[in-house]
Amino acid sequence: MDERRAGKRVYMMFYSRIRDRRTGDLIGHLVDLTPDGLLAVSETPVEVGSLLYMQMELPDDISHKQFLKFDAQVAWCRKDVDPSFYSLGFQLVDISPDDIAIIKRFIEAYGFREH
Repeated sequence: MDERRAGKRVYMMFYSRIRDRRTGDLIGHLVDLTPDGLLAVSETPVEVGSLLYMQMELPDDISHKQFLKFDAQVAWCRKDVDPSFYSLGFQLVDISPDDIAIIKRFIEAYGFREH
């Protein structure tokens, strides 16, 4: 598979819920995050190429916002290691510089560190 990610993948220690911000439906849970995209696990598959209107829960110490709201396009969808779940790769679309700064703080505070 061709690796097109601009930033290094950072696995997160904070397992944030990601919801459809229009319906409130759970899309999945955050696994890793970069300023360009994210990986989530979900109980249901999502069509590749779909544009989703998402919100992700934020820890209190990252921002005054309770949620980070953004649009993301489904780059890929496949069965997870656990076959009862799906891994979903998303590319972030039209995210503001302020929200990118929040993502960077989130990664710094809750990303797994390599030793």
